[in-house]
Amino acid sequence: MELVLFFLFGLVAVGGSIMVVTRRNPISSAMYLILTLFAVAALFVLRHAHFIAVIQVIVYAGAVVVLFVFVIMLLNVAESKLPMEKPTFLRGLGVVAAGLLMLEGAVAGSRGLERVEAVDVGSVEAVGKALFTEYLLPFELTSVLLLAAIVGAIVLARRKF
Repeated sequence: MELVLFFLFGLVAVGGSIMVVTRRNPISSAMYLILTLFAVAALFVLRHAHFIAVIQVIVYAGAVVVLFVFVIMLLNVAESKLPMEKPTFLRGLGVVAAGLLMLEGAVAGSRGLERVEAVDVGSVEAVGKALFTEYLLPFELTSVLLLAAIVGAIVLARRKF
């Protein structure tokens, strides 16, 4: 049953991802992004990483996508104003490479589903310990990048007014 749910939510996540990048209406893309993030959260629940699933829903599906929707509405991007892009050989090659990567991930995920003990991966203690020991430098670099992005957004916004 767990394997069936894993593949079901995986298909929902992949399908939602494809819909995010193929929709011409940005609000529709944002809604499919929310669907994709909920499907990924369900995958985390299936892997017994409940804390990461909750963080996935609160931070990404809640805060980040709502911010996307506000920015889209603030910029007033209409569907007809978006430029029409033509398919090229490189884009087709990218789609084929992405498909092969997803297939490889599905095969690797199905093999590792029975072997990996995921009991201590997604708990609050495990995430906190890994974040502040093994991944302290990437965590701090991410905070500096986010600060630079915030300062850049403020500078760009001030020039327009």
